[in-house]
Amino acid sequence: QVQLVESGGGLVQPGGSLRLSCVASRIIFSIRRMGWYRQVPGKQRDLVAAITSGGMTIYTDSVKDRFTISRDNAKNTAYLQMNSLRPEDTAVYYCKFSTINALDYWGQGTQVTVAS
Repeated sequence: QVQLVESGGGLVQPGGSLRLSCVASRIIFSIRRMGWYRQVPGKQRDLVAAITSGGMTIYTDSVKDRFTISRDNAKNTAYLQMNSLRPEDTAVYYCKFSTINALDYWGQGTQVTVAS
């Protein structure tokens, strides 16, 4: 059973930075897309950023120019560099790997809290 493990969350002051990592417990072949999502209590889980196997990226409008998604295919790892963090970025962040065979793998989530 493949597991995705996120790390890098925590408490940071407004304007600060965090880098999230998501690594698979074993090699996953044919990953089509890696994505980061976030969820606050009582709301749905929303896409923050995603990157395809070819390196194309998409971002939700609220994080453009502040967050950067990247991936290391050899290590089956995704990253999310978050700069200029705001209180409204506070959420549980989840990673998701999607394969060309329509399989989805989710991580367990990591809490990001932006507060002074």
